[in-house]
Amino acid sequence: MYAIKYLFLRAYFNEHPKKNEMILVTGATGFLGAELINQLTESGVKVKALKRGHSVIPQSISNNADIEWFVADINDISSLEDAFEGVDQVYHCAALVSFNPKDKAQLLRVNIEGTSNIVNLCAENSVRLVHVSSVAALGNAKKGELITEKDFWEYDSKAHSYAISKYEGEMEVWRGIAEGLDAVIVNPSVIIGARAGFEGSGAIFKLVKDGLSYYTRGATGIVDVYDVAKSMIALMNSKESGERYTISSENYHYQQFFGEIAQGFKVKAPAKEAKPWMLGVAWRAAKLASLFTGKPAALTSDAARSSLNESLYSNEKIKHTIGIQFKPLRQSIEEVCEGLKNN
Repeated sequence: MYAIKYLFLRAYFNEHPKKNEMILVTGATGFLGAELINQLTESGVKVKALKRGHSVIPQSISNNADIEWFVADINDISSLEDAFEGVDQVYHCAALVSFNPKDKAQLLRVNIEGTSNIVNLCAENSVRLVHVSSVAALGNAKKGELITEKDFWEYDSKAHSYAISKYEGEMEVWRGIAEGLDAVIVNPSVIIGARAGFEGSGAIFKLVKDGLSYYTRGATGIVDVYDVAKSMIALMNSKESGERYTISSENYHYQQFFGEIAQGFKVKAPAKEAKPWMLGVAWRAAKLASLFTGKPAALTSDAARSSLNESLYSNEKIKHTIGIQFKPLRQSIEEVCEGLKNN
């Protein structure tokens, strides 16, 4: 039975990109973008990659001869036109991630207006698009049920700006699809991987490594960056269109997540629960401290609220569609800890 299923999937999907397809990756210097480019070029294809003028190319792809770099800004449509010349496929990874309320205007500009520019250029040039959204753009499931692709986000006055920006950005893609754009959307959960260093999700690893004492009762989905990129490539080279897919390996409560990170670093696991009122005091204190230091607050109100949410996701649709077997999360955490031990 497994052999039959495997042969069917091989017939339905191209496991590797077609070598005659011209591929463009936005957000190429980011954590996910760099991993995606690694997988694409390892399969023997050349790619066009977008970077902003001040962006630093990650070491993992800095000497890759199969990359043609373009300096462009997704909010400047004129700077994108040369990069789009002759392109057949676009992976839109570029986005701003922030839970700082001060970044609201920039979040909306990059994640909505920038995505709109990419959608318009893809439509004008008959280019197939894989858009990276987020589980933050998904809605809430009924109590006791997993969140699926059918759960659409509903406006919430308390929602953080990042969620709003990703939802509205995704709506730009749905608008394009309604107008005839050939596109699929991926909604990854928390993406982890050693090459993130201590930035983004890597900041959680640093907190635990440095002796974090508290955990929250929240929960979320987590996934290895390798599996996200792998899923994106499989979807791009499938016949799927006008669909979205949650990319998530497993659901973890933060206490379990922090505990396994602590095991990986061989440090004491957080043992005290951070109550909501404690987080309220903490983010206000962090905000006050930032006024004196001039540095961004170590904890924001949006991040504090997010850490208390219990959001559990279903990955059945992506598993059924491309037959992916996700890397066990415990293995991913061990690999990240091993890669960051000496940092």
